[in-house]
Amino acid sequence: MKRIALFFIICSLFVGVAKSQPTKRRTTTSNAAAQKGQQAEQKSDRASLMFPTSEDMPEDVVWRRDIYRQLDLMADKNAPLYYPVEPNDRQVNLFTYLFRLFLSNRLPVYTYKLDGNESFAEKDRVTDVKEILDRYYIYYEENNGKYTVADNDVPSAQVKRYYVKESSYFDQRTGTYKSKVTALCPVLLEDDGFGDGGAVTPKPLFWIKYDDAAPYLSRLPIMASNLNNVTNMTADDYFTMNRYDGKIYKTANMQGKVLINEPDTAKLLKEQQKIEKQLADFEENIWHQREKEDTTSVDSVETEAAKAKTIRRTSSTTTKTAEKSSNSGATRRSTTSATIKKEKEKKPRSSGGSSTPTASVRRERR
Repeated sequence: MKRIALFFIICSLFVGVAKSQPTKRRTTTSNAAAQKGQQAEQKSDRASLMFPTSEDMPEDVVWRRDIYRQLDLMADKNAPLYYPVEPNDRQVNLFTYLFRLFLSNRLPVYTYKLDGNESFAEKDRVTDVKEILDRYYIYYEENNGKYTVADNDVPSAQVKRYYVKESSYFDQRTGTYKSKVTALCPVLLEDDGFGDGGAVTPKPLFWIKYDDAAPYLSRLPIMASNLNNVTNMTADDYFTMNRYDGKIYKTANMQGKVLINEPDTAKLLKEQQKIEKQLADFEENIWHQREKEDTTSVDSVETEAAKAKTIRRTSSTTTKTAEKSSNSGATRRSTTSATIKKEKEKKPRSSGGSSTPTASVRRERR
């Protein structure tokens, strides 16, 4: 009986191990799949880590001026952001690139409000991709909640303008003056349907925080010159070096005024030139003030050295004068003593009280 009981116990143990083994393997397989998913997600977001980020603008700068520029992509300096209109091999223009990132939920975008001011709060983030596609009549295909847009359906040819927010600031910690792009907004120009020369309605799509897009822009090569066809610059280099050319249409001001609402073209141009001059004058005054301070410090050192040299010369002259005076006095005293002695020797001696006998000669009478 003991042998039979022992046999049943051993059999039950083998059955338990056999049943538990597949479960363990399934758990291991599911964990491996989860880890692979996490690794894939990390790889997809690795672009935000694998590039040299530019220095962030400190919050405690002593001076900052926020301006909004309007970039016309038909201008030569801004053309690198527009061409090629349709993807060509590995080259795509800026909007197509950003639009693909938006569709894949890798790049957050934010609502463009009626006042034109950007807000990067979570409540203003665009989470409904379909709403954007329907609003601007972009043809798409939906498959399991994912939206696909063909290359020829991306409205990159109609995005001929960008709004750029630029912050010029002086960093007192490093003593540097910089201009940094902080936000981008692609603008779709919708034709009224009457062909060339008709009215064009600008439709800003959404705001993009530049720091969110910078990791991806550093991987987008662009051709920056018609004379050099080598794509030796990235879109991030283009914005970081301020290679674009844009007219000011708004500044951050307490009244909330927008320059582009000025109906008089001459006044608008004058105001734009005034703001550009203010920025240039501020930067120039910084360096001139620094040069002045450096010159003042050098002059003060030279002045102190000159004063010390003068004092040394004065003391040396005084010492020499004193020595000369004492030497002159001694010379005068020695000269006077010698003169007196000579005069005493020349003066005839008197007979009285003299111990030396005096010889007298008598003349005899004849």
